[in-house]
Amino acid sequence: MGESGLQTVVVTLCAPGPDRAADREALIAAVASASGSETAEVRAGRVCPHCGGTDHGRPWATVHGTGYGVSVSRTTGAVAIAVAPGSVGVDVERVSRVAAAPLDAFTSGERDRSAGEVGLLAACWAAKEAVLKRDGRGLRVDPSAVDVDVAAGSARFEGVDHAVTVLRPAADLVLVVAAGGLPVVVEGTVSGGA
Repeated sequence: MGESGLQTVVVTLCAPGPDRAADREALIAAVASASGSETAEVRAGRVCPHCGGTDHGRPWATVHGTGYGVSVSRTTGAVAIAVAPGSVGVDVERVSRVAAAPLDAFTSGERDRSAGEVGLLAACWAAKEAVLKRDGRGLRVDPSAVDVDVAAGSARFEGVDHAVTVLRPAADLVLVVAAGGLPVVVEGTVSGGA
């Protein structure tokens, strides 16, 4: 496969589609926009690295034989699609949903650093998901195995520090990208309320 000329991570924020076909079309449009291509030139799908199934698993995309890293995340009223020159993980979360969920996935360090501030805990949760998506194993790995320091923009996983970009694109929304520290550009908007 060829090498993309993309130098940043482009994240498209949009409202969810009515079905999986619409979400696939949104992914294709995001890759076309980020790569400067026509949608007809984009090939995309999913493949599970564990069973080889194509009805679920990690998304992939190519344009004329050049592979792009892609990652998709959904929450109430929002979809985030990340397109990068290499491996990428993205997660978007409603702060209010994380506050209401009985999550037991935070490390003692995350609890101490957040001092109970739900926005920081939501960012920790989203960073865990983004790092694990980039890793390729997703939530097959216990999220508490990832220790996030939002202020430092890093997540420690399996003895390695991973750069994460934490953004707040709306009042009730947190967006995290794990892509090795590449700059992140966000396109589109969604409403701040749940």
